[in-house]
Amino acid sequence: MSDADLRHARLYETLRTRICLLDYPPGTKLGEEALAAEFGVSRTPLRRVLARLADEGLLETRHGVGTLVTDVEPSELAHIYALRMELAELSGRLSPREITPEVLDRARAFVEEARALQAAPDPRAFAELNLAFFTFGLTLTANTPLAEIAERLYLRTARIWLARIPSLDLARECEIFAAEVRETLAALEAGDAQAAGLVRRAHVSMSYGRLVG
Repeated sequence: MSDADLRHARLYETLRTRICLLDYPPGTKLGEEALAAEFGVSRTPLRRVLARLADEGLLETRHGVGTLVTDVEPSELAHIYALRMELAELSGRLSPREITPEVLDRARAFVEEARALQAAPDPRAFAELNLAFFTFGLTLTANTPLAEIAERLYLRTARIWLARIPSLDLARECEIFAAEVRETLAALEAGDAQAAGLVRRAHVSMSYGRLVG
């Protein structure tokens, strides 16, 4: 990967993370001039990144207004979660990767991080760890189109949960997340990628129920 590609990837990941963690709440206007100055890039590569984020549904461009962070319409939420549940299960059945010792080590590390979070709940730390664990889950399938669609849908909805933190029991959410990580590790240790996918499906379903309940 060239230096330009690395800069592009870092810029994309930084802006995407800011959107998903609500550093840029829905409706925030992103100014090209300010971003170009902050990251030390010209507007051409910046516009490519913004176009990619728009293609993923995280940004939109309005004529005469500029580039804005999108929100998820309530009417879309149920459909997105329904599809996420199906993709979670499929990820364990379609082209699962070999469960190597390195994969197990990473899963065990997540168990420890989730345990630490459970002991000291923090909304941002939870959101960051949740994103990292989701990304880890994507590496368990070699089906690239499936992983890309699953990632896009996750990123569309991750912000909603974070915005609902004040109305949720954070300690309970951390407890549930820690259980998901432990269950995933148990499935992987058994060499059962399909079971890991079913664990993910169940927790996506339950999280939607808590979100709208």
